[in-house]
Amino acid sequence: MAVTAAGISRWSSLGIVILLALTLGSVVSPVHAADDGFTRFLAAVWPEAQQAGVSRATFDSVTAGLEPDYKLPDLILPGRPATGAPSQAEFVQVPADYLKESSIAGLAAEGRRLMRKNESTLDAIEKRFGVPATIILAIWGRETDYGRYTLPYDAMRVLATQAYVGRRKDQYRNEFIEGLLLLQRGAVSRKNFRASWGGATGLTQFLPSELAKHGVDFDGDGRIDIWSSVPDALASAAQQLVNKGWQPGLRWAYEVRAPENADCTDGVPEVRKPIDKWLREGFLPVRGQKLTAVEREQSASLLQPEGSHGPSFLTTANYFVIKEYNFSDLYVLFVGHLADRMTSPLPFATPWSASTQLRSRDVEAMQRHLTRLGLYKDKIDGKAGMLTRAALGAYQKSAGLKVDCWPSDGVLRAMNAAR
Repeated sequence: MAVTAAGISRWSSLGIVILLALTLGSVVSPVHAADDGFTRFLAAVWPEAQQAGVSRATFDSVTAGLEPDYKLPDLILPGRPATGAPSQAEFVQVPADYLKESSIAGLAAEGRRLMRKNESTLDAIEKRFGVPATIILAIWGRETDYGRYTLPYDAMRVLATQAYVGRRKDQYRNEFIEGLLLLQRGAVSRKNFRASWGGATGLTQFLPSELAKHGVDFDGDGRIDIWSSVPDALASAAQQLVNKGWQPGLRWAYEVRAPENADCTDGVPEVRKPIDKWLREGFLPVRGQKLTAVEREQSASLLQPEGSHGPSFLTTANYFVIKEYNFSDLYVLFVGHLADRMTSPLPFATPWSASTQLRSRDVEAMQRHLTRLGLYKDKIDGKAGMLTRAALGAYQKSAGLKVDCWPSDGVLRAMNAAR
């Protein structure tokens, strides 16, 4: 029913007060209260931003109307369960799913096409940085499907939210300020400044601080543009790898067949041996591949992503350089194998097993138990990485279980029964 001006004039002052109270009461919520805290958070960031060189005009322009996105993963919200990061495929999928053959084959075919299309640029990048074209193309393919995937989030909203209620507030506070500086320099427009839920942006997925350290203007237009310039994006990825220790001419890894008596607890970065020693211990390159004398002298560590069940790899220093780009063994395997597939049609020689992935909270429970026993000294994060798998193998040895270094339901039940 419409309310006329005459009708309103007949209302008493008390009625108007009651109406306003009811109206305001209907919109006040804990989220609005939290947003007041967000406003205070932004105000507290301003002095740091100013000291870093952000102008007041830039700060006000970006923060005007900015609201946190409480639907992002990996947040800590009062009164709500921890969200974790369940959507990050590297940590919730088994290798067979993450390294799906159809995905690898399709990306490899597109990578070969792009290699031909961008041959001169890629040759120049490889000559300058010593990083193979296939590696940087594989990073581009994994990160944004060669630019065909549109990043879903407003980067500044993500960075601000993670700095406000994320698990790594200090890191993202700095990233938010670096994002302001990118906008101030005109490196990217606010409209095109899109990101993943973790704040990585551009064709090759850089956090703003990483772009500040490693960005390259390779097309010579006077600005570093990893959002629309393929030369800049690929050269920046190559520069980041070089700055993190990339060694030209060194392979990322060698797939091998492990001997029956292989100890899966050796699958940690600290156990490094010349490849020739691994070979003498019975680790054989797949498909009869012959290694040169120089390759045999290289230092490598053992990687068994599925414990004793699936493929085994001898990983070089460059493996761990790629891991600096994304701290996941499956990510590095994807990038490295995709790079190989651009020049060879051969899939992994050993198939991935049909293993299941335990829920993160179950892996966390394992990590806590292993920590109490003194077998594990890393983060409690629910991710079955190298150190967790090795610690599980050590536990299996001590408990008289089959040693396979894999977080299974059976091992979890044994741990629960022993408490």
